[in-house]
Amino acid sequence: MSTPLRFDGKVVLVTGAGGGLGREYALAFGERGAAVVVNDLGGDMKGDGKSSSAADKVVEEIKAKGGKAVANYDSVENGDKLVQTALDAFGRIDIVINNAGILRDRSFARTSDLDWDLIHRVHLRGSFLVTRAAWNHMRNQKFGRIIMTSSAAGIYGNFGQANYSAAKLGLVGLSNTLAVEGRKYNIHSNTIAPTAGSRLTQTVMPPDLLESLKAEYVAPLVLWLCHDQCQETGSLFEVGAGWIGKLRWERSQGSIARQKNKAMTPEAVREKWDQICDFTNATKPAAIGESISTLVDVLSQVETNEGVTANPTSAMASATSDGINPLEAVGQKLPEMVFTYSQTQCILYALGVGMSTRDPDHLKFLYEGHQEFACLPTFGVIPAQASMMDGGLGSVPGLNFDFSRLLHGEQYLELFKPIPTSGKLTSQATIADVLDKGSGAIILLDVHTYNGNELICYNQFSLFIVGAGGFGGKRTSDKAKSTVAPPNRAPDAVMTDETTRDQAALYRLSGDWNPLHIDPSFAAMGGFKSPILHGLCSFGFAARHALKQYANNDVSKFKAIKVRFVKPVLPGQSLQTEMWKEGNRIHIQCKVKETGSVVLSGAYVDLHGTEGTTEKLPEAGGLQSDLVFEEIGRRIKTLGPELVKKVNAVFGWEITKGRDIVAQWTIDLKKGTGSLLKGPFTGKPDVTLTLSDEDFMEVVLGKLNPQKAFFAGKLKLRGNIMLSQKLEMILKDYAKL
Repeated sequence: MSTPLRFDGKVVLVTGAGGGLGREYALAFGERGAAVVVNDLGGDMKGDGKSSSAADKVVEEIKAKGGKAVANYDSVENGDKLVQTALDAFGRIDIVINNAGILRDRSFARTSDLDWDLIHRVHLRGSFLVTRAAWNHMRNQKFGRIIMTSSAAGIYGNFGQANYSAAKLGLVGLSNTLAVEGRKYNIHSNTIAPTAGSRLTQTVMPPDLLESLKAEYVAPLVLWLCHDQCQETGSLFEVGAGWIGKLRWERSQGSIARQKNKAMTPEAVREKWDQICDFTNATKPAAIGESISTLVDVLSQVETNEGVTANPTSAMASATSDGINPLEAVGQKLPEMVFTYSQTQCILYALGVGMSTRDPDHLKFLYEGHQEFACLPTFGVIPAQASMMDGGLGSVPGLNFDFSRLLHGEQYLELFKPIPTSGKLTSQATIADVLDKGSGAIILLDVHTYNGNELICYNQFSLFIVGAGGFGGKRTSDKAKSTVAPPNRAPDAVMTDETTRDQAALYRLSGDWNPLHIDPSFAAMGGFKSPILHGLCSFGFAARHALKQYANNDVSKFKAIKVRFVKPVLPGQSLQTEMWKEGNRIHIQCKVKETGSVVLSGAYVDLHGTEGTTEKLPEAGGLQSDLVFEEIGRRIKTLGPELVKKVNAVFGWEITKGRDIVAQWTIDLKKGTGSLLKGPFTGKPDVTLTLSDEDFMEVVLGKLNPQKAFFAGKLKLRGNIMLSQKLEMILKDYAKL
């Protein structure tokens, strides 16, 4: 038998708990250990009258069963008083069940202002006021569960209930926004549309049906949605008679009814009407970003394809039953990861990828006292991999998948400076793209790693999710670092190294603790006869082969490496790296010598020129945008308090060159007197703007309209994009952002 769900230590506020559904919720929470605030005004179903008896009776029932409860008799329009009752009696508030309601049914033509206003004051405004009073307490304690009570009338409409229907659907929108704003504080908000026997339904349902629709068939859903084990948020459920169903929006593929440089006409809409209303291959949007992305895609098609008639969403990914929703996931940042290490970790990594004191050339990577002691370039994957394994990938909206189906498909690493042999590195990961490969989905995870404000390296993890494809998304991405086939000739050089029986056991000490690489029983579950070597361990072997063969182990000559992982290697097998030199690019292919099986394909190592100098990010003044940010810094020093008062937001800037982010700035006009920082924000900016150095200056000088830049894909925005309008306060007289 499964463990019963308990609410010990939690405080629940149930509005309208004197009878019906509210009473059932209060009793159920009380029986499972929660302290309950039983709120009921004690009026009739039209909102008239007042009495304390209803709430008092429910409190007595809870206490008689050994539970804890107090009564509250205030109207939900005094939401702060309801929450204060919980704080005074129990010291906290964890769960709010917005259940209170009244009816004033009238046909639409007979609905008075009073009929309309009373319904909205109790249902919609009352739920808002109660929840707002609890919100900051939930935020501070990093836990909260909220239930809004909608109705089938709100979802579908019902004769004589225009006032009630409007308020009930308004609660769905309120809950959805609370789910978005509350996610980072572990506050979940969901909406139920219950069908149960109560005083509000007795006027619209026959008596025999009311008898079979007991309130006790609704309460279990409410309790589950409010438990800390439940991660559901932003959802709507119909519930009644023991049945529960989740609702979602559905949208047709639609059709573009206009052409570039031509007037849009109602006749064109008529001609497209069947396509507009055709729900074949319908999408299921789950976030506002999907609506905006659709319009951006439409504008792009109209601008670039005169006479376009294609469906804009046919090339767009949308939410699926597998939980892969690219439009919600792409651009999401994962929590910042800090990696602190000493020379020990550098040496341990070198041993993990097969270096040995038997080779004199390896001593510079194994002995901290060596005059050229250095860190292997591929160590750059180690601080970055924490973002993949520990950085909350599973909590990213739109990436709901089974982690047991995740495979590491490809890896790209680029160094901008040699990696320090000790220190503290900070990594910021972003979902760069999500692709549909049919048999699975590919997540491109970009990770930029910094030493202070200095970019040290960039990784791109290509993660393949088996069985998660088929959601109609794009198959390729210009953000992906591509593999390259080797030349069609015999290799220019071949190098072979034996791995040891303990190679995987040694490599895992660098941070990849997956039991697949050491536990035989776990490996057997994955279909392997014994634990396998880490793909990134083979990656390290191949990279150091190329570094030795073509750069004499000079780490300053290493620029980048890209590989595709093809097949696993068993510890003890020999790795054979075949190499072809084409300019500064070394094509590589890695095989298991004993079997001939290719384990790394489409791979290459890029080296810097013979001069051996590393590429550097532009120094201060090396980017045109630096001058503008210097001016912003001066303005903040002068007008900081005034700007903080007017703007109240944090802006993150990402300046690019080519495809790479070469500078990041944070304009913090939310705290103190404001500040300008070079580098990423330690938290999450309210809005992040990404554009190239050249386009930034075009916008600043008024030569490029920001809206056109956005729709052309030159300016990318994440977060609350409406806040970008406030940038004019910062850059007036210099820009029209």
